[in-house]
Amino acid sequence: HARAANAVLARRLRVRTGARLHDLGPMRAARRVDLLGLDLVDRRSGYPLETVVRAADARWRIAEVDVRYLPRSGRSKVTGTVRGTVTAVRDMSLVLARPGVGA
Repeated sequence: HARAANAVLARRLRVRTGARLHDLGPMRAARRVDLLGLDLVDRRSGYPLETVVRAADARWRIAEVDVRYLPRSGRSKVTGTVRGTVTAVRDMSLVLARPGVGA
């Protein structure tokens, strides 16, 4: 279910921001002062998505870089439980529903 949700999220992100990403991976890189300037408010599951949404709204250059990885050694605390999945879906839906910067 996590892969299907990720595909839906990528599509919604593209519609909302124009950003063409396939995966909302765990790594984002930005200068600290610029990141603080995005005024991020979500501190739970929506934070990674909010970072990308606000960066796109601020017209940052966003690039997706493929990297090699190993499978997770343990169980995911987010998508491995019903509660975690519900929390993530709620948080991310709220992020996508917020108006864009300058809207």
